[in-house]
Amino acid sequence: MNKRAHMSKLLSHISGKYQRTVADLFCRRMVTIKSSTPFVSFSFDDAPRTAFRNGGNILKAYGITATFFVSLGLLGSTSSSGNVALPEDLSRAVEEGHELGCHTFDHKNPWETTADDFEQSVLKNRKALSRILPDYVFTTFAYPLCNPRPTTKRRIGKLFNCCRGGGQTFNVGKADLNLLKAYFLDVRNGENIDLVKRLIDWNSEVQGWLIFATHDVDDNPSRYGCTMEFFEEVVRYSILSGASMSSIGKTCQKLMASC
Repeated sequence: MNKRAHMSKLLSHISGKYQRTVADLFCRRMVTIKSSTPFVSFSFDDAPRTAFRNGGNILKAYGITATFFVSLGLLGSTSSSGNVALPEDLSRAVEEGHELGCHTFDHKNPWETTADDFEQSVLKNRKALSRILPDYVFTTFAYPLCNPRPTTKRRIGKLFNCCRGGGQTFNVGKADLNLLKAYFLDVRNGENIDLVKRLIDWNSEVQGWLIFATHDVDDNPSRYGCTMEFFEEVVRYSILSGASMSSIGKTCQKLMASC
């Protein structure tokens, strides 16, 4: 690696760390995780069709419901994680008891977009959903791409019961409902099931809330997704851990009711 490339990588790392730190520290809405059992939730971002077809079918076989975060402006298009869902995929997911979460209409970057423009994309997504499912309302949100600026985090946090980010960890002790932590099953963990099992065990020991996230679920996944075999292994081990397993929205309601 030459000097310029090394410097660029270093600056990108510093910038990313700064964004994560700022997002974590400000505009928090804390809730205490009070439970005698750990929580595990599964979620999918960008709504690729394989998430509904493969991921959803695996979860259905085990009687588990998940949260699908949808950017309705992407419906029917082709993304980096494959073909995006069609309206009938969303309707079927709701019929099967899954949750639909908001992901902005335009898949906006929450750090590079102004708070006004970002909120407008959120509201546009709500309106688009009402045309497909008139009686359905988003109650959860996931930030696309990266962490939000504090002004955006504060504004969007007022619109939903809870908002999810990333962080490659779980929520323990007190959780920030404006920026819940999640662990992505993708190229970052290389389908290392032992690594994921240790995370599930740790979550069980401290009775936390582990939110798994991914994109496509396929035999030949993108770098943003995982294989069907790996996903099912994670599901099975989560069940064996004795965790209470439900969508992000339902788990959030349990925590809010216990406070």
